[in-house]
Amino acid sequence: MVARATWKGQLKIGALTCPVGLYTAVSSADHISLNIVNRKTGNRVERQFVDSETGKPVDKENQVKGYQLDSGDYVLVEGDELAAIVPDSDKVLSVEEFVPVDEIDKTYFERPYYLVPTDRDELEVAAVLMRGMEATNSAAIAHAVLFRKHRSLLIRPHEKVLIATVLAFDYEVRSAATTFKDIPEMDLTEEMIELAGHIISTRKGSFDPARFEDRYEAALLELVKAKMEGRQIEARPAKAESKVIDLMEALRLSAAAAKPAKSKAAARDKGGSGSKKAG
Repeated sequence: MVARATWKGQLKIGALTCPVGLYTAVSSADHISLNIVNRKTGNRVERQFVDSETGKPVDKENQVKGYQLDSGDYVLVEGDELAAIVPDSDKVLSVEEFVPVDEIDKTYFERPYYLVPTDRDELEVAAVLMRGMEATNSAAIAHAVLFRKHRSLLIRPHEKVLIATVLAFDYEVRSAATTFKDIPEMDLTEEMIELAGHIISTRKGSFDPARFEDRYEAALLELVKAKMEGRQIEARPAKAESKVIDLMEALRLSAAAAKPAKSKAAARDKGGSGSKKAG
């Protein structure tokens, strides 16, 4: 299946331009979709907009957006008025600056798109840009009108293509320092930190999204299959509540639990090496 671009335009960096398309990098199309159904009739339930006071349905032509005032009244905003204030979509993804990768705060990440030249003759432009960013360990900040909204995007190399991530505006991201200002500074001992470091080191792995299992999706699929086949699915037993223990004790127990696994692995490796020599 050929991917379809959700947006097409020009990537512009000074005098350098390249026709590009944005392709959705994350999709929910494969998720199981459940509809709301009338239990009595088995028919699908349709959503309907009704007047909050009269309870009567409101047809499409009488539905309008509005901003609620403190008095409870609304300032009505018509569709053509909204369209008039949207910046003109010139189909240009304009790069204004490059920033060090180490300075990027991923809290601002919203939605990723693959950014790929729509003309195969322009692949070299994207390749040069990618190599330049990799060599300087930097990413590009670009701006464009996407889906009738002015958005900022972060562009960076990703495997053989560029990836453009829509960024949240500063006012949209809640400050952790302000939101959780009541959290006090913790006075931790050196032993606590060392134990925590030991626990982490014994559980080191690599970032592999292929290993991440959507357990809810898998369970939902099994439930649907079982109901289609007339089978019963046993409810999973609830996990027993953890016993509240002292933090230091918990750290020591966790660190001790990690040691046997490591020694067993070492014993297996040692045993394996010995058998090879014997052979």
